[in-house]
Amino acid sequence: MRLATLRDGTPDGRLVVVAPDGTSFASAPVPTLQAALEAWEDIASRLAAITSFPEPLDPAEVLAPLPRAWQWLDGSAFPSHGELMDAVLGVTPVKTGLPLMYQGTSDRFYPPISEVKFPDEALGIDFEGEFGVIVDAVPMGVTAAEALRHIRLVVQINDWSLRALAGPEMKTGFGWVQAKPPCGMASFAVTPDHLGDAWRDGRVCLNLLVDWNGARFGAANGAAMGHGFHELVAHAARTRDLVAGTIIGSGTVSNANFRTVGSSCIAERRGIEVLDLGTAQTEFMRFGDRVRMEAVDSAGHAPFGVLDQTVVRA
Repeated sequence: MRLATLRDGTPDGRLVVVAPDGTSFASAPVPTLQAALEAWEDIASRLAAITSFPEPLDPAEVLAPLPRAWQWLDGSAFPSHGELMDAVLGVTPVKTGLPLMYQGTSDRFYPPISEVKFPDEALGIDFEGEFGVIVDAVPMGVTAAEALRHIRLVVQINDWSLRALAGPEMKTGFGWVQAKPPCGMASFAVTPDHLGDAWRDGRVCLNLLVDWNGARFGAANGAAMGHGFHELVAHAARTRDLVAGTIIGSGTVSNANFRTVGSSCIAERRGIEVLDLGTAQTEFMRFGDRVRMEAVDSAGHAPFGVLDQTVVRA
């Protein structure tokens, strides 16, 4: 099942069920995705029962599947990305075996096709291709096995970052605020079963194709997560309940053979250049630059649709 949210003049938009080919839709029996998540046990079967999609879908009218959320928690679950960044920065991380996670801004998620405003190119504008999950209400202390059953939807995310601000903010010990503006989200939220064999062990086992200004930048696969999404959910819920509609991200999709498959963010590419060449050569984004992200299966289908965003001056 694929769900989308269309513009209707309200902050949370209008929930619709999307046809398998992504070109048409039917109205949902509840007004918003948040409302559906809060009553998922009752609503999911009604959504899945919709098989006729009479209205054509205009991609320009599609918002993020969840345009705003109660909570956005982002992990860093790909070991190759973390190890590369640690090596470049000369950081010796504390070894705990626990997932890494921070809490970011959730009052807005940019639409899949949109202009994203930034105040200054000098802030080090960077994209980060990720996968994410949306949960229903999760009780405190849930186990990873139990958490898997609370993952209701899977999404594709661009976690925008301002790299010039990230380092100084991290060193304060209080985490990111200015360095992490709102994220973007691809067109469709899908149920895990919609992914078929590509949903395995709490992981999205698809290549995430990232194009920057029309050139392929990366094609890393989501199977390489060191902690699956169910483990991330359990980590987040260790000391608190998670409200329905909480979104949890994977962190930058990365593979150990990043020199071959490419990267899902510019910082990783720059890190490779530092290790191989002694200095970073790839610049961060400029106003007018465009990034396109699309997760594809073996048949070339894109279950989440496309994220296609352009950087502009605020």
